[in-house]
Amino acid sequence: MQNEMSTSSVILPSPPDIVNNSINNNIAQDSILSYFWDASLLIKVVILTLLAASIYSWAIIISKYFTLRRINKEADDFEESFWSGTPLDVLYKQLRNSTFDPMSNIFCAAMAELEQYNAMHSNNNNVIPRVERAMRIAIQKEINELEKGLSFLSTVGTNGVIVGLLGTVIGISNGFKIIAAQQSASISTVGPVISEALFTTAFGVLTAIPAAVAYNKYIDSVNRYINRLEIFSDEFVSIITRQYDED
Repeated sequence: MQNEMSTSSVILPSPPDIVNNSINNNIAQDSILSYFWDASLLIKVVILTLLAASIYSWAIIISKYFTLRRINKEADDFEESFWSGTPLDVLYKQLRNSTFDPMSNIFCAAMAELEQYNAMHSNNNNVIPRVERAMRIAIQKEINELEKGLSFLSTVGTNGVIVGLLGTVIGISNGFKIIAAQQSASISTVGPVISEALFTTAFGVLTAIPAAVAYNKYIDSVNRYINRLEIFSDEFVSIITRQYDED
């Protein structure tokens, strides 16, 4: 009787409990870190490459956001001062030693060329072409500065998924090697390897999408700002031309 009672007092887990424990163990084992540490060397290289590209892309995205926001505000402030009626030479003296935004830099480049020309020549025959050339050069320098990093975003947005697919191909190739070695094509044999391979594709997508979206947005913002600089350049040349025509 005692043996029967001790045996009957043992409570065995029900099938649902066994299934739940198995699922929880699989979830714990299928974490992102486990995918990485269990992957082959080539897949690790792919994942690390995508991770580095993602981190650098986000650094560019955040930096460009604040840069474009700042220069547009500073351009608003400059245009307000420029059209307020302040004499150009007075405005130039205020800005030439503390210019940071592109529009102020272009204005100061034009005024510097104008000042230098007037100091060296008594006639005004070639002053307008020289001012225009100085502004074109200044605008090109600002364009080069504004477009820094955008080519990298474009590259990541275009090729991030492809790099992820490269990891998938490598993982699937490793899966076929396991099948050949173990003479078994069961899910338990190749499942983990295929999961790791598909993880690289997902990581590639997560890397590429933010870069592609940011590139499209920022290239549009930069082009609109460049158009704003070119309009200001034309307006400035018109003002200088009218002044010399009146003289």
